[in-house]
Amino acid sequence: MAFKTAEMEVAINTKTGLMDRYRVGGVDYIGENAFEPLVMMDNEDPWGMRTRSFREVSGRFQLMSQEDGARFSGAKAGPIPSVRVIEDGALRTVVEAVFGYGSSAVCLHYILPKIGSEIEILARVYWNEKDRMLKLSIPTAAGEGSRYLGQVAYGVQELPNNGDEAAAQKWVAVVSGDKALTCANDGVYGSDFSEDGLRLTLLRSPAYAAHPIRERPIVRQDRFVPRIDQGERMFRFWLQGGEASERLENVDREALVKNEKPAVLQMFPSGAGAKPQPFAILDGDAVQMTAAKPAEDGNDLIIRLFEPTGKGREVTVKLPFCGFERRIAMSAFEIKTLRIDTKKQTMVETDLLERPLNSQARSAIA
Repeated sequence: MAFKTAEMEVAINTKTGLMDRYRVGGVDYIGENAFEPLVMMDNEDPWGMRTRSFREVSGRFQLMSQEDGARFSGAKAGPIPSVRVIEDGALRTVVEAVFGYGSSAVCLHYILPKIGSEIEILARVYWNEKDRMLKLSIPTAAGEGSRYLGQVAYGVQELPNNGDEAAAQKWVAVVSGDKALTCANDGVYGSDFSEDGLRLTLLRSPAYAAHPIRERPIVRQDRFVPRIDQGERMFRFWLQGGEASERLENVDREALVKNEKPAVLQMFPSGAGAKPQPFAILDGDAVQMTAAKPAEDGNDLIIRLFEPTGKGREVTVKLPFCGFERRIAMSAFEIKTLRIDTKKQTMVETDLLERPLNSQARSAIA
């Protein structure tokens, strides 16, 4: 199956159910057999006390036969293709593929936009393996010496590129020269990267509270022992390739939007009255407002800003409800806390405990 828009090209292999091409602006960002679910060797130890990586492949999920796929999917009309287009509208195309391994199954959705180049992967996993790890493999087209980056608390960290297990938060990025492939997630914090590409860690199934001691068995072998992460799980990933400078400047906010979903309220407005103004407006796409709250000791407003790209920049903060507007200078990865008197239109920079900084710091933002 081949899909082409003004921004990207995607090819999904109907014999394997895997993605063989993701091309943006004429540049390839993945290799063949991308998004293959891999079963990795593991053991009963939930702490992973004696290992730094999970590199040995124990098995690979295979595309189900039409009969097995129809049975798994609950399709009663007879065999159906195990790779099929289930949605094709003005906004997106969705391709579904179903895979099996042992006692487990995976249903992948490739969600391809008609506008833009960000692809979404939805993985619904039915996991029943024991003492194994499940990874989603994404071979990359990045060259030797590629950097592997990941989001950490209020910053970005260089992650190992030798296959060791790594931890990051809402996104990771493979950077090669002036190109980058970013991958945002909705709660998958483990991964590894090597010459084999990016492998996202989805599940582990060791025992609960087992502890390796010398050479004795980690758990008793004469009875049923429950395992972690059994049953149905869902995972979402958003991948986008492009210029490294553009991707690294925008991925932090993109991932934030994916993870900090708005609350849904059931209401029936009449449509009468004036449209409310936004609480706050920041210009640009990088600097984030990570907190807005009343001051601990008065009626002032506390707002906290964060620069997530590692580049110094300025941002204009507007509060339409009170007419406040200031231009703020931000250093690389800086967290800046501001105390604002909305009536007097004054502003003081504070530390994280809302204590005013010295006069020299205050004058720098006046």
